[in-house]
Amino acid sequence: MSSTSQKHKDFVVGPIGDKPVSALAGIGEVLGERLEDKGFDKAYVVLGQFLVLKKEESLFRDWLKNICGANSKQQGDCFCCLKEWCDAFL
Repeated sequence: MSSTSQKHKDFVVGPIGDKPVSALAGIGEVLGERLEDKGFDKAYVVLGQFLVLKKEESLFRDWLKNICGANSKQQGDCFCCLKEWCDAFL
C-alpha cells in the first residue's frame, strides 16, 4: 500500500464536522462535483454511505465507482481514509 497523502493525514486527525466531500483522500474536484450532483455534498454524507455498507471495502469501492466513476486508486484512497477515521473516532 502506498503511503498516505497529506490530504489523508489532514482528514483523519480530527472530527469530520462540515468538511466538503473533496476533503476526502482520493476525491478531487471532478469526483467531488459528481458526488455533490448526486447529493453527497459533505464528507459526513459519504461516511454515512460507508457505514450503511458496513465498512465493506468491495461494496464501498463498487458504490464509489458507480456513483462518480472513481478509479481503483481513488476508491482505495477514499476507503482507507474513511476506515482510518472510523478506527480513530467510532
